[in-house]
Amino acid sequence: MQRYIYELFLKKSFDEEKLLYLLNNHYKYSNYLFEKSNLLQHKYYGNKIFVRGLIEFTNYCKNNCFYCGIRKDNNNLTRYRLCKDEILFCCNEGFNAGIRSFVLQGGEDLSYTVDEIADIVRVIKSAHPGVAITLSFGEHDKKAYKTWFDSGADRYLLRHESANFYHYRMLHPKSMSFKNRMRCLLNLKEIGYQVGTGFMVGSPYQTYENIVEDLKFIYKFKPHMVGIGPYIPHNDTPFKMMEQGSLQLTFILIAIIRLMLPETLIPATTAVASLSKNSIYNAVLAGANVIMPNITPMEVKKQYSIYNNKFYTKMNIREYLLFLKNRMDKIGYKLAFERGDSKMKN
Repeated sequence: MQRYIYELFLKKSFDEEKLLYLLNNHYKYSNYLFEKSNLLQHKYYGNKIFVRGLIEFTNYCKNNCFYCGIRKDNNNLTRYRLCKDEILFCCNEGFNAGIRSFVLQGGEDLSYTVDEIADIVRVIKSAHPGVAITLSFGEHDKKAYKTWFDSGADRYLLRHESANFYHYRMLHPKSMSFKNRMRCLLNLKEIGYQVGTGFMVGSPYQTYENIVEDLKFIYKFKPHMVGIGPYIPHNDTPFKMMEQGSLQLTFILIAIIRLMLPETLIPATTAVASLSKNSIYNAVLAGANVIMPNITPMEVKKQYSIYNNKFYTKMNIREYLLFLKNRMDKIGYKLAFERGDSKMKN
């Protein structure tokens, strides 16, 4: 199996059967995996950990995904929307702290028109030339995606959630379409976005075979960023009694993805940070190279409740970045305050 890991390291092999064996026996090979993933991380990105300022601008959503705390039918949640000026204020705060890349994330909130999102992107770009803007706003038609791209959006995050049609259906209501999710990802890449995708590790009904399918999809699609994190249940969803995903398996999969696609960007996600105070640093040591500090206004930050006990800090952005810098220094990495574009070719 170490030979196969080395073949992955050399980018010469994708073997579903061997990957399945590796997942079933990952505890035997974790140290070797982390060693090789670190070598590739340093080869392509050095010791840089790119910083993205995360703004969760709305927790309204038209969808009813069975795992998500901001699902439409959750009536126990205080809803909020940020206006353009509030979003720009967050960007100003982040920019003044040194951040040059921002992620605007929200539920699929129909109150924002295509033109309003485009205007928000233009205003941010005008106020801060040279920054990168990532949108994470769900499924839309190709025309909307193109409008936002032409307005200055650089990247788009849309997790595929599952590459298996039947497993996808187990996680989502009938109103949502596996085919449309895949179509959206293809449209985004065709338009020219740097595209991010990913899945939950240990999501309900997921098997190791499903994970191998996810890895195969990612390997063929070649996204510019892959975001994975352990599934964490939320009390106000149909999946509230489901088992939580494995943090250790998440680290293993970060390493495997780094081996498969060394040019891609891999974040240490909020879900990872929510399960252990040291997990964000363990994710970096496994191969992650993006951190997304949350710069959503403190008065609404807690309401973007997609799973139980979601991590957020009460430190202001300067304090938190200094905290992260000190922790990264201790493990041999440096926070990178730049656009941090992916080396993955479109």
